[in-house]
Amino acid sequence: MNVLHVLAAVGVVIFVIVRQLSGEPLRAKRLILLPAILAVIGFTSLGKSGRHLTTTDLACLVISAVIAAGIGGAQGALIRLRPRDGVLWARMPVRGLWLWLALVASRVVMTFVATALHAHVAGSSAPILLLLGVNRLGQAAVVTPRALASGVPFAPERDGRSFDVRGALADRFDRDAAAPPTTGAHRPAYPRTTRPCTRSERDIPHDRDRHRDRARRRIRR
Repeated sequence: MNVLHVLAAVGVVIFVIVRQLSGEPLRAKRLILLPAILAVIGFTSLGKSGRHLTTTDLACLVISAVIAAGIGGAQGALIRLRPRDGVLWARMPVRGLWLWLALVASRVVMTFVATALHAHVAGSSAPILLLLGVNRLGQAAVVTPRALASGVPFAPERDGRSFDVRGALADRFDRDAAAPPTTGAHRPAYPRTTRPCTRSERDIPHDRDRHRDRARRRIRR
């Protein structure tokens, strides 16, 4: 077991719990970007030290991630959002500690299960940072829509700037909507144009009929 992973995870959890219980201004980057960075760091650490992920490892990690994200969603629903000094503040009630306890307990149980199934990577300390980042992303997935629906702006970042979450999401959706379709036959969507017929071209079938009728009359005579 990597002691550094455990100490880092414990330090992050204590830091987050203290800030959540005391209340803090809700900053968009801390809510969304930092958990994503934490999850990426945890994911890249899975294959280090010559370890190889097996199918059992992946199955255990997926189950652990779903549990961590679900607990994060419950934490996000429990957080209280209040306006203060023109910005949004977030605070976790004390009963939210039970969810943190459930997160720790789920990780302990999955460690024993993975070890029993010989999933050595999933049963080690390597996934701790990954699962913690997934847990924070699950919370952000619930808190972000609530914050946007409140109409109160996020608190400015440390540099004094505000991260426009609504604008970033709108730009993302606009790019997706404007992207050309990638499935089906790749045919250019050019409008079909037709050349109008001239009067002489329209009269060609009629002239042919008249000549045919004249030929029939001459034969009969």
